[in-house]
Amino acid sequence: MGHWWERNILEPGKLPLLLALAAFMLTFVVTRVITRLIRAGKGPFGNVKAGGLHIHHVVPGVVLTVVGGFGAVASDRHGAGGGVAAVVFGMGAGLVLDEFALILHLDDVYWTAEGRKSVEAVVLTAALVGLLLAGFVPFGVNDLSEQELQDRGSVIGTIAMNFLFALIALSKGKARIAVFGAVVPLVALVGAIRLARPGSLWARRFYGRRPRARAKAALRAYRHDRRWSGPRRAVQDWIGGKPDPRPSRLPGPH
Repeated sequence: MGHWWERNILEPGKLPLLLALAAFMLTFVVTRVITRLIRAGKGPFGNVKAGGLHIHHVVPGVVLTVVGGFGAVASDRHGAGGGVAAVVFGMGAGLVLDEFALILHLDDVYWTAEGRKSVEAVVLTAALVGLLLAGFVPFGVNDLSEQELQDRGSVIGTIAMNFLFALIALSKGKARIAVFGAVVPLVALVGAIRLARPGSLWARRFYGRRPRARAKAALRAYRHDRRWSGPRRAVQDWIGGKPDPRPSRLPGPH
């Protein structure tokens, strides 16, 4: 275990990445617990206000992200300063992405259906960073054997091929597959060979004169969304909290 830790975490300089990921996930969990307590009217917590202005936690998140980012650039990634900067950056990123939907919509949609985008952004970010952390690093480790050098060359080629497949999957409107496929071998290949989603760049470019392909892509996207939208919403609600019901529109005077 000690040898693995030295060669795969310390020597490649991935300890700051591990610290940043841990701080990111812990900050998100703590933030969601606190906001749920505030929403339920429990505990000693409350919204932060200054002169009647509600200060969203994305504000300190931006400050921490900037401080941690510049601190990481200015410090040695193998030293204590790099670790501290990574923790600060991870905390800031957790606060910022927890309100990703607010930034996207420029509106306070935290407890609405649109607010689920924040949970999705956090899950995708944590999964991607975790895959990068656990993945096989082709650079940064010294004293490799001939077999290990050959293995690293194979990994570099695989990364390049996966990146190409990920770009194709992204152009087909399959962003999640593209993100994971950039790290996990053959995942992006699935998105690259399947039909593009309607309205994607690939569909507009190659399905313009193929009505059967457009119809088939639309039907497949409809069936996929109908099958997976419910379970995906249930997981997002479990992680981030169930959105408030949409207010019903009261009939007005005629």
